Amino acid sequence: MFSQFQRGIDTAASGSAGPRFAPHLRSGLLAAALFSAAAQFAVAAPAAQAVNSQGLAVTDTSVKVGILHSSTGTMSISETGSIQAEKLAIDQINQAGGVLGRKIEYVQEDGASDWPTFAEKARKLLVSDKVAAIFGGWTSASRKAMLPVLEQYNGMLYYPTFYEGLEQSPNVIYTGQEATQQIISGIDWVVKNKQAKTFYLLGSDYIWPRTANKIARHHIEKLGLKVIGEEYYPLGNTQFNSVINKIKLKKPDVIYAIVVGGSNVAFYKQLKAAGIDMSKEKPLLLTISVTEDEIRGIGGENIAGAYASMKYFQSLDNPANKAFVAAFKQRYGDDMVIGDVTQAAWLGPWLWKAAVEKAGSFDIDKVRAASPGIEIKEAPQGYARIHENHHLWSKTVIGRARTDGQYDVIYQTPELIEPNPFPKD
Repeated sequence: MFSQFQRGIDTAASGSAGPRFAPHLRSGLLAAALFSAAAQFAVAAPAAQAVNSQGLAVTDTSVKVGILHSSTGTMSISETGSIQAEKLAIDQINQAGGVLGRKIEYVQEDGASDWPTFAEKARKLLVSDKVAAIFGGWTSASRKAMLPVLEQYNGMLYYPTFYEGLEQSPNVIYTGQEATQQIISGIDWVVKNKQAKTFYLLGSDYIWPRTANKIARHHIEKLGLKVIGEEYYPLGNTQFNSVINKIKLKKPDVIYAIVVGGSNVAFYKQLKAAGIDMSKEKPLLLTISVTEDEIRGIGGENIAGAYASMKYFQSLDNPANKAFVAAFKQRYGDDMVIGDVTQAAWLGPWLWKAAVEKAGSFDIDKVRAASPGIEIKEAPQGYARIHENHHLWSKTVIGRARTDGQYDVIYQTPELIEPNPFPKD
C-alpha cells in the first residue's frame, strides 16, 4: 500500500534511529487523506541551532531546498517530469508534518539544457540560498558540471537519472541506475530471449551515451557478438535519415539507442517514415533512454514495439505504484505520464527526509553519514535502499512500448542487483 511506503521509510541497520511507522491503512485512499493521517507521526521540531550548525537556510519552522532541472531547452521534454515529481513529494512530506517538524520550502532554478548554467545555478543555491539539499540534473554532463561545485561547498545532490556509473561522490545520492543494473542486464536479456547477435549503437553526443556504449560494446564483444555500427549526434539534432539508411543497409539484429531529449521525437518519427516497423522486431530496437515522458512527445504510434531497459515503468503492478500514479495524476492531470527518472526524482525528497531524521540534523556531513542503509520497503519501483556507495539497489525491468504511450512489463530480474559503479572488467 502507498501508506505502507510512506510509513515504511526505515533504515536497514538494526537499532538505528530512523522513523518507523505502523503500516496499516486501507489501500486506495487518496494521497491527501494518507498524509493527513500520517501527520500524527511527524517528528517534533527541535530548535534550529540544535539541527543546523552549518549556516543552512533552516529556521524553527522551515527548511529550504533547491530544485535544479532544465525547464527550457532540448532536455525539458525529459526533465519536466522530475520537477513535477519533486514538487509532489515535497508537498506530500509537508502534509505529513515536514522534516524534523519543519515545512520544506523550495527554490527552483532552470539549468536550461546548458551545462555551465547548471554549475552556476548550483553555486547560487548553495552559496546564496544556503539550501540543505539539491534535487536535480538529468544528463551526466549536467551532473559533472555541478559536481565540483557540490564538493567545493559541501552540498548534497539527489540525482535521479540512470547513468554510466564510473562515479561515486560523497556529495551525491544516485537514485537512478548505474550501468551494471541497466545496460548489462538489458543486453543479457535481448541476447538470451531474442537470440541477438549483431548490434548498431546509436547515441546523443555527450558523456552518458558515449560511456554507456563503451560499456555496451565491451559486454557485447565479451559475449562473442558483434557491433556493426556506432554513431553519435549532437543534442537537439533532428536529422537521422543518414544513419537510418545505414541501419537498413547493415541489417543489425538490434538498434541499441541512447538518443536523449527532444531529438527522440525526430528519430522515432523518421524511423517509422523509413519503413522500420518496430513491432516486427526486424531490427529490434532496445533503448535505455526513452521513458513514458519522452513518448508523450514522440507519440506512441511512432515507437510501439520498441523495448526499453529501466527499473521502473508506470504500468508496474503493485499497490504503492498504483497509489503513486493516482496522486501524480490527481495533481497534474489524467493525461500525465510517469517515467523511470520521474519516479526516481520523487524518491529523492523522501530519502533525504529519512536521512535527516535518522541523523537528527540537517548538517550535510551528518546526513551523508546517515544515508547508507536508508530503505523504502514499498516504493513505486518495488523497493529502494541506499548502498554504502550512494547508489540504490534495484531490479532491471524490460518493457515493450504500446501505442498508448505506456510499456508492457515483459521481464524483471528475480533479485535486486547490487549497485556496482566501478565494475572490474
